[in-house]
Amino acid sequence: MRSVRNISLVCSHCEGEAGDVIIGGVLDKPANTMHEKLVRYMSEQDDLRRLLLHEPRGRPEMSVVLVLPPCNPVLLETGSIPMKEPVTEVKLDTAAGLITAKAECSKGRCKSVSFENVPAFVYGLDKTVNIPGVGTILVDIAYGGQGYVIAQAKDLDIEIHTSNRDRLVDVDLGNRLKTAVLAQDMPTHPENPAIRGINNVIISEPLVDQDGVKSVKHTVIVTPGRLDRSPCGTGSSSRLAVLYARGQIQIGEKVIFRSVIETEFIGTVRGTEKVGHTDAVLPNIQGRAWITGERKVLLDPDDPFQRGFLI
Repeated sequence: MRSVRNISLVCSHCEGEAGDVIIGGVLDKPANTMHEKLVRYMSEQDDLRRLLLHEPRGRPEMSVVLVLPPCNPVLLETGSIPMKEPVTEVKLDTAAGLITAKAECSKGRCKSVSFENVPAFVYGLDKTVNIPGVGTILVDIAYGGQGYVIAQAKDLDIEIHTSNRDRLVDVDLGNRLKTAVLAQDMPTHPENPAIRGINNVIISEPLVDQDGVKSVKHTVIVTPGRLDRSPCGTGSSSRLAVLYARGQIQIGEKVIFRSVIETEFIGTVRGTEKVGHTDAVLPNIQGRAWITGERKVLLDPDDPFQRGFLI
């Protein structure tokens, strides 16, 4: 058996969202920050992403996580983390910044994980945009680790339900929303100008307060056009920034974020700070994940799909 690639992965899903974690077969790229590493992989080795995520080895509904040695000195001596009950704490150096994850552990099992995300903030509330084929609507623009444009489902005359999947993943709708926002302004991170633009679109229903429990249902349209099965960690973080800016939630108050398949994340604003001159919240997101298998990706040198394919 010939192969020019031999990549090992652990398969999992987080509240329904499939994601594989690379544990072997990919070399690190030296850089000063994790964001610089991301840029290097995008410019120098994008064939890795295509190989793992495009058909015939991948599919549109999944993501792949590449774990690399950290750039932040505080993490250099951490190494593998043994499980500690009741809570195991892990610090992660990411392209968006340094985050802390806390795993709730019991009887040798990880029951849930919460992570303290990078600061989330609002670029703009109630921005008027004209969407071809839809009309003029109001949207919010926020950052929670990625840039998001947030539209209300009622303004698009759609209900967030799996039966409306084809309308929700309408690639043109997501692109029209992003294009309309970017035609007015280019959202740019106040401290890192390399982080800019809109990554994904959130379609949301209103916040509901039932017997003191606040919840909101939304779905994230991931470019180029698929639905995140989970409530989305960075998307939920951006929603926390918007809800706090509107005075709809307070520090320490829990919000249940529900996905299109009714899975849940619990979000909390644990505090506030400034990012440059911009007001920001410190999000905490809690959810669950399950290991679904292991796999090894091989690539025969004669395989015609060295970078996979899309239809």
